[in-house]
Amino acid sequence: MKSDTPAIQRPRILVVEDEPSIADNVIYSLESEGFAPEVCRTGAEALKRAAEDVWALVILDVGLPDLSGFEVCRRLLALRDMPVIFLTARGQEVDRVVGLELGADDYVVKPFSARELLARIKAVLRRSREDEDDGSVAVGEVRIDGAAHRIYIKDQAVHVGPTEYRLLHFFMT
Repeated sequence: MKSDTPAIQRPRILVVEDEPSIADNVIYSLESEGFAPEVCRTGAEALKRAAEDVWALVILDVGLPDLSGFEVCRRLLALRDMPVIFLTARGQEVDRVVGLELGADDYVVKPFSARELLARIKAVLRRSREDEDDGSVAVGEVRIDGAAHRIYIKDQAVHVGPTEYRLLHFFMT
């Protein structure tokens, strides 16, 4: 018997971590809480996956083998607006400040508590869902202001009809 009820989508989380034991710990914790995680071992791999799919959240190490996690964060957020949590051994104040100023939503220092990390993930996801309530969304250089029902490309307003607006909003979300 086929059900007409749509399957509940598990929030997809991209974990960018080159240390296998830490990645395995994070993946296990996320799966135990009902998330759908995927691991990338390099910054380049993470940027490729982020461009291919939409992620509810990215957990990002600063010390990656190919690119700085700070650079990866900058590029991710230029690609599309998404929550980012740094999970890194670099815990000095200057590193935390740089990470947060780049646009990260949180910064967790290793060694870390899996329970605390999960609580922080849930809090960030809760806040990001609240921010989306007005229907605003951005992908690359295209931005929809949900409150004003306006579309912008490279910060230039683009006038479209209501059907085109709804279609673009649907595809971008």
